[in-house]
Amino acid sequence: MSQGKTLLFLGAQGYSGRLIYEGLSSTANVIAPKLSHDFSIAEQLAKYSPMLKPGDFVLNCLGPFQNSYLPVIEFCLSQGTHYFDINAEWQVFEAIQRLGSRAERAEIMLLPGIGFDVVASDCLVGHVCQRFTGASRIQIGISGLELLSRGSAKTLSQLMGEPLRVRRRSRIVSETRILETHFDFGVGERRALGVSWGDISTAWYSSAVPNIEVFFEATAALSAAVFVNRTFGWLAAEDGVSRVAQGLMQRFPAGPNASARSQKNATVVVRALDSDGRQAESRLHTREAYTFTADAAKATLEHFGHNPALSGFQTPFSALGADFVLELPECERTDVQ
Repeated sequence: MSQGKTLLFLGAQGYSGRLIYEGLSSTANVIAPKLSHDFSIAEQLAKYSPMLKPGDFVLNCLGPFQNSYLPVIEFCLSQGTHYFDINAEWQVFEAIQRLGSRAERAEIMLLPGIGFDVVASDCLVGHVCQRFTGASRIQIGISGLELLSRGSAKTLSQLMGEPLRVRRRSRIVSETRILETHFDFGVGERRALGVSWGDISTAWYSSAVPNIEVFFEATAALSAAVFVNRTFGWLAAEDGVSRVAQGLMQRFPAGPNASARSQKNATVVVRALDSDGRQAESRLHTREAYTFTADAAKATLEHFGHNPALSGFQTPFSALGADFVLELPECERTDVQ
């Protein structure tokens, strides 16, 4: 990152935040406060105003992002600083996109999703749509997300009781069926189940393809979770059940250790189809998702430390291009068809 930029790093004490922080250059000018739950985010950010100048960066790693994105972005709008986060929540992407016109007027960039979610998939969506024009439907398959941090578990627990969301005819809608398909993640065809993921938002803004679905490889754990949510998800609305679920999340380990991460990798497949049944498909192999998140976030900050930032709402593809992901360690892209 350019020595002329200051980075206000929020959430550096969390699991993903620590991985990103450790990867930043020792010469970078980073402010990494530990925010208190006893005071509002807005109140605590105010004290850092004198330390920032227009054009500096704010990285938000304070999940769940539904609780943090708005006060942090309001702070960025008031300061003229660019906003980044590692969010994966489709509702948050949609809300941030609606703030895009305000960001344009303030001449700042809003670039959410600079971790594995959604850099890997969004860059691949952009690549597939560049080589296959006229797509009317995109299916995104993701494999290799078995390892969970406590923060990710908390975010996923908030999906309990929620219906599956997809994009149909340019609008995000509820899907009453269990969606199922198959992808070749590089080891033969594997069953995959539909999930409500951030790409139903970002892939639309990156591609303008009106129908978008996201799938995870159907591991035993995911299959069980889908069954439980479909059968007992209505219980999530009960206060007592919600408190128990949040308590269980607190028992999760902070996150996988370096040894566990080094033994895993992740794969994203993007399939684009047109109304005549033609299709194109590409596959991206990456390092383990949390490791990739640290790589991608660091590289994004370094990119805009040396290149002009855009203004308004951006996706990883619109801000960085399809080939950005190939600059990250151990990423390999293959055009399958």
